[in-house]
Amino acid sequence: MPGTNLTREEARTRAALLHVDAYDIELDLSSARDSATFRSTTVVRFTAEEPGATTFIDLVAPEVREIVLNGEQVALSAFADSRIALTGLAAENELRVVADCAYTNTGEGLHRFVDPVDGETYLYSQFEVPDARRVFASFEQPDLKASFTFTVTAPRGWVVVSNSPTPRPSGDGDTQVWSFSPTGRISSYITAIIAGPYVGVFDSFTDGDQVVPLGIYCRPSLREFLDAEAIFDVTRQGFTYFQEKFDFAYPFEKYDQLFVPEFNAGAMENAGAVTFRDQYVFRSKVTDASYEARATTILHELAHMWFGNLVTMEWWNDLWLNESFATYAEMVSLVEPTGTKWPNGWTTFANQMKTWAYRQDQLPSTHPIMAEINDLEDVQVNFDGITYAKGASVLKQLVAYVGQDAFFEGVRAYFKQHAWGNTTLADLLGALEKASGRDLRAWSKAWLETAGINILRPEIETDADGVITSFAVRQEAPALPAGAKGSAALRPHRIAIGCYELTEGKLVRTDRVELDVDGELTAVPQLTGRARPSVVLLNDDDLSYAKLRLDADSLAVVTEHLGAFAEPLPRALVWAAAWDMTRDGELPTRDYLALAVAGLPEESDIGVVQSVHRQAKLALELYADPAWREEGLLVWAAATEEQLRAAAPGSDHQLAWAKALAAVARTDGQLDLLAGLLDGSVELQGLAVDTDLRWELLIRLVAVGRADEAAIEAELARDNTAAGQEKAATCRAARPTADAKAAAWASVVDSDTLTNYVQDAVITGFNIADHRELLAPYTARYFDALIGVWETRSHEIAQQIIVGLYPSYQVSPATLEATDTWLATADPAPALARLVIESRAGVERALKAREADRAAG
Repeated sequence: MPGTNLTREEARTRAALLHVDAYDIELDLSSARDSATFRSTTVVRFTAEEPGATTFIDLVAPEVREIVLNGEQVALSAFADSRIALTGLAAENELRVVADCAYTNTGEGLHRFVDPVDGETYLYSQFEVPDARRVFASFEQPDLKASFTFTVTAPRGWVVVSNSPTPRPSGDGDTQVWSFSPTGRISSYITAIIAGPYVGVFDSFTDGDQVVPLGIYCRPSLREFLDAEAIFDVTRQGFTYFQEKFDFAYPFEKYDQLFVPEFNAGAMENAGAVTFRDQYVFRSKVTDASYEARATTILHELAHMWFGNLVTMEWWNDLWLNESFATYAEMVSLVEPTGTKWPNGWTTFANQMKTWAYRQDQLPSTHPIMAEINDLEDVQVNFDGITYAKGASVLKQLVAYVGQDAFFEGVRAYFKQHAWGNTTLADLLGALEKASGRDLRAWSKAWLETAGINILRPEIETDADGVITSFAVRQEAPALPAGAKGSAALRPHRIAIGCYELTEGKLVRTDRVELDVDGELTAVPQLTGRARPSVVLLNDDDLSYAKLRLDADSLAVVTEHLGAFAEPLPRALVWAAAWDMTRDGELPTRDYLALAVAGLPEESDIGVVQSVHRQAKLALELYADPAWREEGLLVWAAATEEQLRAAAPGSDHQLAWAKALAAVARTDGQLDLLAGLLDGSVELQGLAVDTDLRWELLIRLVAVGRADEAAIEAELARDNTAAGQEKAATCRAARPTADAKAAAWASVVDSDTLTNYVQDAVITGFNIADHRELLAPYTARYFDALIGVWETRSHEIAQQIIVGLYPSYQVSPATLEATDTWLATADPAPALARLVIESRAGVERALKAREADRAAG
């Protein structure tokens, strides 16, 4: 990645010098089926504050053919290190750059994919953070907005979609030309080109005189699975909610949603042309948790049309605000509208998103929400749980602090004042201060400029009759992990305290107190003089961002009656607290397992069930005492089989338990069941053993040596799709032999020909916990390969390898020592070092948790 970086200071200097008016971009994609490159012609018009000054424009391309500045040829040697140097600027400038740009198979720039089902070629762009420059010459920073006009030549029969409405193509030959109208002033990273023989479904959003055309696209091989009406329903729900709350009409001419192959993220908010990973087109039965996840992604990207696209961050240090706002907005637009399908969405947020945030915030790389982003490499590793989930949690806390009405009043003023411009956090806080009448400077300093998590504990005293004589909330600020920047801090928290009584087998909330917690100890006189409830739950309703702990009496009740909470959110909060205590070594893995085995049969929220499935497996594999681990895995596998057989036929719970069993089956009887479900000799009423479930069953059978290459080939013959080829790659890497691991390693590390998705599939099959002995020899090879991988692969591909192949299952002091030696001697780039340090922290945490579990034995 040398030569592709951009520092904040360079961007600031360029922004002060230039004002960019417009781009005219011509892309010739006519030979996309058989050529590695495409012709890109960019004409950009811009002004300079200082005539005679020097600047540069960004471009990543194999070859530049022509550079013309203000009618004068520029030597091609001006192109170096992914930049074209521009000297002797005039007050008004026109630059023309003709280049051969490269298609990618990494999900960055202009990604090219060939569908094995129809043999057709499909393209899509992915430009965030700095990859528009892989497709056209651009001033690649968010505050140099401009109007973009695309003209695209592509094969006849293709569809071409961009930010502006799709025009009727012209031309009578084998190729046609799509001439798009200019966009409004937007940043380069939200421009888009999607091209290929995609198929579309169309509708509109109507509100009075406003009509917004809506389109949904996917590959023809997925069309039979595309539930377009359900996607349109969620989209309309978002349009209605956001236009009312923001009091600002949708700012673009149309809204297309395109489900594209081999997409690295969940989705990307390209203005008016959002791209999604096409796994959101469900080709097999999934639980409602998957539909909810898709809905939140749809709403997240739609929120970005206003917050991020209409009004855009000045520099990437405010990436958190962009993503946190969209994450908060996705949640309120999901749960608040009348008749929503997901009124309990905050339960999922508490159990999944905040768990992600808590994990990220306890790593040595933890950082304030307002992260210091000095260059592009900093931002590319900062799409993390703090930027998304902690930021959204803190915005939820801010809304509780100022009130939702005042919050949205401030947001409305912010959009009106800054439409089509760039802003910083100060602009939003200023609008919120004016709307709410609150001074937010102290709040911002406490929440946005510090790192780490507070812990909230109740301190309760009672008399002989069980009446509360004293109640207080103690706040702790644990020291940050070694190596983390900054220091721990106590913060102001707006929280609710829930009092629950066990009545007729249900834990029902009988009282709720909302208050501000500030400082080390906050008295709660509202709860004194009353009988102690069965359970006291701090941060009830999940208003704040903090780790909560239960007092001993409450913990004893919930351990026995966790499934008895009448509402799903308090259950999710207790599940999350138990998981956090397990990761911290406060709750032994065997006790977490006991809680899961006892509590999950009563858990109705399918998202919580599936989260605990993943966490129980991870705890057993990483946090359990190795001497007890297999015993624990046998207990868990038996529980998954028991619940699979007990689940209602055809229910989400039945499918979830089937997948949980497929992940851990180990006895002959359990493996016979998997094999029988796969070959059809065993049937469970209501369980559809469809394409995706078949692969999950087969992967496990391969991993334990019960299925061979012939079985993999037979399954691939049934499902010779891109997804099927990826699953087959996982199977081959999951074979429990030294040769299989060597082949998998070589295909990822020694070769660079795999696509992003196939590489990820191979890494998944390679890194299986039950194969830890087979994987042990790869620890040294991992560290030997790191620098070469970082310097020769794209960011997405390198990050997959660095994180995915770290020896996470080699939980020993030797792994920590090998990591520390490499960090001390390899002189890694800061972004590379961060990825390795984060992975190291997982091993360190596992050692601590294992010791706690060993002590409990």
